Amino acid sequence: MDGENDLGQQVEMVGRAFVDHYYHLFDHSRSSLVTLYQPSSLLTFEGQKIEGATDISERLCQLPFDQCKHSISTIDSQPSPIAGGILVFVSGNLHLPGEEHPLRFSQMFHLVPTMQGSFFVQNDIFRLNYG
Repeated sequence: MDGENDLGQQVEMVGRAFVDHYYHLFDHSRSSLVTLYQPSSLLTFEGQKIEGATDISERLCQLPFDQCKHSISTIDSQPSPIAGGILVFVSGNLHLPGEEHPLRFSQMFHLVPTMQGSFFVQNDIFRLNYG
């Protein structure tokens, strides 16, 4: 059981560190997000499917707002069936300048380890939560 508990704690720690890093880049240097994806990466953004680091980065940089602030409500992480992979589910609020109310969102990441010992985003699914 201790081994499973240690793995669970490590997965949670990596998931939380990734989320902090991802949303910091999104809010302050969105074009730098390209470094977190690879040519095989897939993004589903509000139902639109985008493949590859370059196309994903272009889509995120073309959003109709330059400035934003994410505030994270929950982060849930699990080990994935891919050796060393991690599934991360995030919920939170997106604050846009000039908007009185934040937009609620959910996002799921599938992180896959690299040969260099870090992670890249293989799968990314983003949805605004209405209602």
